[in-house]
Amino acid sequence: MQIRENGDITTERRAKILELLEKEGRVFVKNLSELFKVSEVTIRNDLDLLEKRNLLIRMHGGALKVQRVGIDYQLSVKAKRHAAEKRAIGKKAAELINDGETIILDSGTTTEEVAKNLGGFKDLTVITNSLNVAGQLVELPNVRVIIPGGYLRRNSLSLIGSTAEESLKKYYCDKVFIGVDGIDSQYGISTPNVEEAHLNNLMINISREVIVVTDSSKFKQRSFAKIAPITKVNTIVTDKNIPPDEKQNLENLGIKILLV
Repeated sequence: MQIRENGDITTERRAKILELLEKEGRVFVKNLSELFKVSEVTIRNDLDLLEKRNLLIRMHGGALKVQRVGIDYQLSVKAKRHAAEKRAIGKKAAELINDGETIILDSGTTTEEVAKNLGGFKDLTVITNSLNVAGQLVELPNVRVIIPGGYLRRNSLSLIGSTAEESLKKYYCDKVFIGVDGIDSQYGISTPNVEEAHLNNLMINISREVIVVTDSSKFKQRSFAKIAPITKVNTIVTDKNIPPDEKQNLENLGIKILLV
């Protein structure tokens, strides 16, 4: 009877851990140990078992929520997530741009925040396949905007397809700023849409420097379509909640990490 009760308690605790993970995005061993009044060893065992069932991703000192790879959220939904972090990331990323450069801004809510910080430039050319990014640049007289053709992806307000790809092949740029839905030091960078991934890969190939702008919730996540291996990335601008082991892995690969 006692064994069954303990089993019930264990099952209930693990279910509550998953509920917290769904709500918070990440959990920590120490906090869970205090919350459930059990040892840290017990919590680690819980997390290890849940990882084996593909219900979470273990990180140093805790665990991360598993992202459902097929989800392609609308831009309006993405904009509400980690908004403060995205604003800070956009501001920091804009500091990497120099007057006279030609840059690419990928579609997305974080790259839109980069666009919001380009008002101080005297001479800048921006290539973007994003309607919302282009909209941010309309009132900036010193920023030339180039928009490739293509057909509209309404979820991301981006132009994709063969027409967009053929247009981009005509250019070579100083920097590309890429927003991602998943970033993993072993796998690379990824997004839910195959055509978007293909276009992003082309953007990388025609750029001298590749800068990924993403909030920390995207780390250790793999979305459906791979954009490029992590070795293609030069710099990552993210917030201070990046998993420490991932930060170390990326720095070991020679990737510069800028934290906000």
